Amino acid sequence: MHISGQTKLIGIVADPIAHVKTPQVINQSAANQGLDVACIPLHVKAQNLQKVLSGVAGIANLHGLVVTIPYKESIVEYCDELTDLARQIGSVNAVRIDPESGRLTGGNFDGEGLLAGLHQQGHSVYGKRVLLVGAGGAGKSIAWSIARQKPARLAIYNRSAARAEALLERLKKQFPEVDLSISDGNAQGFDVIINATSLGLRDEDALPLDPGTLNADALVCEAVVRDGDTALLAAARLRGCRVHPGQHMIYGQIVQICRFLGVDLQQEQVARILGP
Repeated sequence: MHISGQTKLIGIVADPIAHVKTPQVINQSAANQGLDVACIPLHVKAQNLQKVLSGVAGIANLHGLVVTIPYKESIVEYCDELTDLARQIGSVNAVRIDPESGRLTGGNFDGEGLLAGLHQQGHSVYGKRVLLVGAGGAGKSIAWSIARQKPARLAIYNRSAARAEALLERLKKQFPEVDLSISDGNAQGFDVIINATSLGLRDEDALPLDPGTLNADALVCEAVVRDGDTALLAAARLRGCRVHPGQHMIYGQIVQICRFLGVDLQQEQVARILGP
């Protein structure tokens, strides 16, 4: 990859950041497509987030930022504008920077990215009983997108019950026709289970739920991206479940994020990098 003064830059903000796969996917996909684009990881500590956002707004060749753990919710207050979905769910995973004014516009593509990845693998949540684990930044976006697909049931489990209740109330107002409920984390009876927490990113992390409650015919999905299976996916395989790694969520959302940031990345290029 050759970087010059003409290169369009995209940053990705996270803490920690060593695990992120987005730069590799964007850079290789852009190179294969002949685009002069580079995605660079930016390790930002919480106490410096505001300073960084104030500074990047003045960089004219920085088209925007991909935002991941743990800043999807806290970054909202620093955006000048939000897309409708980002405003509804209070979560942002991409920030577009206006090159003239420096204004920051936040958008969210987690939920639609997860759905795109599921559909690409031949899966659907329509008419299914879905258990969503996590009501944070990614979880809220995923819940919104799943509710739009008219599942037979959508249950939400979160370690902080108050967060799950708050999300449930917002969803009920927008999707009164969907069977919505709070879960205690028991996965029995669910067709699709989605881990939207960060648990599984590190080897020492606790499991997000008891895999002993998984039905053998369930589809277990991850939002966590790492090399190899997370502990949840490994346990699900032992139960005979089908598994859907977090890489497919990246496949689903990178193209959408790049276009939001003004980079016309083609979906077939991303698919080629990530594989089946």
